[in-house]
Amino acid sequence: MTAQIANFITWTFNPDFISHPVTIRWYGLMFAIGFIFGVWLIAKMFKHEGEKNSWVDSLFIYVVICTVVGARLGHVFFYAWDEYYSTHLIDIFKVWEGGLASHGGAIGIIIGIFIYSYYVTKRNPLWTLDRLVVPVAFVGGLIRLGNLFNHEIYGHVTDLPWGFRFITNLNEWMQGAEPVFSLPSHPTQLYEALCYFALFGLLMFMYWRRNSEERQGLLTGIFFIGCFTARFLIEYIKNPQEAFEMGMVLNMGQILSIPFIIAGIILVVRAMKRPRVPIVYKNEFAPEDKKKK
Repeated sequence: MTAQIANFITWTFNPDFISHPVTIRWYGLMFAIGFIFGVWLIAKMFKHEGEKNSWVDSLFIYVVICTVVGARLGHVFFYAWDEYYSTHLIDIFKVWEGGLASHGGAIGIIIGIFIYSYYVTKRNPLWTLDRLVVPVAFVGGLIRLGNLFNHEIYGHVTDLPWGFRFITNLNEWMQGAEPVFSLPSHPTQLYEALCYFALFGLLMFMYWRRNSEERQGLLTGIFFIGCFTARFLIEYIKNPQEAFEMGMVLNMGQILSIPFIIAGIILVVRAMKRPRVPIVYKNEFAPEDKKKK
């Protein structure tokens, strides 16, 4: 792995974290680290508020399944249904071949939280979302770093000194071929990652220092606005991900971001108009319900 800085950065990072005896990619590792960190942080929040420890384990299962399924179906139906999957239905299940969409993942998580809230917490789904979006912002940044490691989802050509030359024949290069580089391009993966990490910092401050979770929907609204506004704006300098996006005034990523931004504004206005509901912070997990014999 090398990165030479001149008037641009030549990026020759190997996407594989481990190649033998099994292949583990940095992208997958970023996902795993994100989920582990998310479980730790949610457990810390639930303990802080005196909720049940078992809720954490249940939430992890719901989020993992709904994220993967939602992200996969988002890619299939938002980006590649007509061009490929409508005639290759079995390939929908081949997640290991790549093809995940963040908007689909977000929709999947929201649906999963509604189900989780109905069967587990018996509370308004916003209660869970207000806590969950904090680690999700951090995970979003890690996933974009994974895209950087994969030499994918980068931006237009640029003459800025931090432009990246990515390897365009990645699979061949990993098998020993000479690399073929792109022109220096915007590292939009880094732009998004930095935005998401900054959003994570803001949400952490709002939760731990301002008790903003006492205004239901506020943290979720801030997350929607911050995450999807960043996505919307960065898309202007990002290369199209699919052929059908060529020539579109707004690409698919921007179109899908608009409803989330609007929802975020509504949630923030709604939260600020309603009185704060104080929480008793017990700093210990609630006792679990005794099993009926």
